[in-house]
Amino acid sequence: MRIVIGLVTALLFALAAFTDARATGSKITIVAAENFYGDVAQQIGRDRVSVASILSNPDQDPHLFETAPSVVREIAAAQLVIYNGADYDPWMERLLQVTPKPGRAVIVAADLMHKKAGDNPHLWYDPATMPAVAKALAAALSAADPAHADRYTTGLRAFLASLQPLSDKIAAIRGKYAGATVAATEPVFGYMANALHLTLLDQRFQLSIMNNTEPSVGDLAAFESDLKMHKIRVLFYNKQASDRIVQHLIDLARASNIPIVAVTETCPPGLSYQNWIMSELVATETALAEPSS
Repeated sequence: MRIVIGLVTALLFALAAFTDARATGSKITIVAAENFYGDVAQQIGRDRVSVASILSNPDQDPHLFETAPSVVREIAAAQLVIYNGADYDPWMERLLQVTPKPGRAVIVAADLMHKKAGDNPHLWYDPATMPAVAKALAAALSAADPAHADRYTTGLRAFLASLQPLSDKIAAIRGKYAGATVAATEPVFGYMANALHLTLLDQRFQLSIMNNTEPSVGDLAAFESDLKMHKIRVLFYNKQASDRIVQHLIDLARASNIPIVAVTETCPPGLSYQNWIMSELVATETALAEPSS
């Protein structure tokens, strides 16, 4: 991934300036690398937490993120840090190393899901990820603030209950469209596609795009053929990251009257994690319902 880390001197300067940072009031300060993890933390911690999310711009390609002194300041002051892991946000690991803080808790989604570098890192699309993250958050918050442990338990229960409509929608789509052949320009939606029991084609091409390598001529030709021959029922693409080859496939899908579903790597402004995922599931269901050519 094309992650760019800021100059070490800038990091150290920012750290030195904020080594005495404290929590905002009596709230627990939380920094989330990605805004959907921050949203879950806010839902569980409610008024007992102050949450800052680093990746939150819907127009930003997360793969091109660059750190800044303000990010270092936030991490230096944080009592709890959440990030994805699996080499999706390696800059966070490095920033944690240069901003040591005694007693700071760190939650890594990839560790909870037993994923590592080389695995598909888009873990938030796996229906099992957020319940695991939420439970880890509630436990960490209770440990940091035992006087209000009951509030975090209540927040956790409410969050887990709020996921039921997503589970119901996934089951409904799976029951109707299991086995449908789809493709994607990169495997952002891969875990959810698997949960829906959709059949993903052209996966080698997806991995090339994810790893920022040029797809082989053969893989590109196979993808083009699948679109032209209408072997693909729906095409998923990452709305936040595109290049010439990806745009070519999107244009070809449109010309072939194949439904296209845009997915993102950050939660859109104004939406909760649940509403975001539901909107993409509804878009998927609508696309699958279109008559196949």
